[in-house]
Amino acid sequence: MSNVPALFNHAWLAARRVRALAQPDSFADAGFLRQAARLDLTERLDAVSRNFEHALDVDAPDRALADALFATGKVQTVSVGTGFADADIDRPRDEAGQRLGERTEEGSLYDLITSVLSLQFANDLPGVLIQLRRALKPDGLFLGALLGGDTLFELREVLLEAESEILGGAAPRVLPFGEVRDMGALLQRAGFALPVADIDTLVVRYGNPLRLLSDLRAMGATNVLKSAASRPMRRDVLLRAMALYKDRFAEADGKVPATFQIVSLSGWAPHESQQKPLQPGSAKSRLADALGVAEKSAGEKTGQ
Repeated sequence: MSNVPALFNHAWLAARRVRALAQPDSFADAGFLRQAARLDLTERLDAVSRNFEHALDVDAPDRALADALFATGKVQTVSVGTGFADADIDRPRDEAGQRLGERTEEGSLYDLITSVLSLQFANDLPGVLIQLRRALKPDGLFLGALLGGDTLFELREVLLEAESEILGGAAPRVLPFGEVRDMGALLQRAGFALPVADIDTLVVRYGNPLRLLSDLRAMGATNVLKSAASRPMRRDVLLRAMALYKDRFAEADGKVPATFQIVSLSGWAPHESQQKPLQPGSAKSRLADALGVAEKSAGEKTGQ
């Protein structure tokens, strides 16, 4: 992964998450995104008709998801891996500090690995997914959630416009989020079987867009793009952006929306017992027979 450009400064991410955790009340109040993703993940797990002996929750700030997994009754033990203080998302580690993916499949410990709202900070997401897949036992399950798509498109738009207007150019201030249509392909590329990627949109309304910035700070989710180091946000740019936010997006009651899209991922470590697609030409009946129509050869016009 050393050849992959580093978009994110993980040292900044760690520091901001530690600062957020030092204010537990604010962190809890701004935890609506993590709570929504956690609920969705446990519901997806509940739909799986099997139990898991040993699960690992990667890059978790606390044991909230671990406790929720245990409460489903489907997981015997849950460990918490690399957390906010370490935040080396590109090298996730288990609770013993060992880097995931270094074990062979025969030596893997986990039959369930979860990750909630951390993978969007990975510089090399395909590489991280490969590590997670290698850390699973054969037929082990990965369940994840990350921010994607149009997340915070309103904030991105006004920050870019305000900075361009005042300074004649703009630096990116909101993370680049992946599209759901790409995520299933990334899971497949990482070697997962039966990959699935879904998206859910959550719109939060604020009386003042400054409250959105306060929530992002309380989450430890402010700008960690490396490019931000060369061009810190100016106060006049921020105030202009907040004015644009109100002018452009305020609804009838004066409140402004903030859009968050949560991409849910699932995939299985390959195993011979898993369902496999049929090989071309292996069908035992014709589609024309099933539809009750006459079969036409290629290029033959209807009615001939």
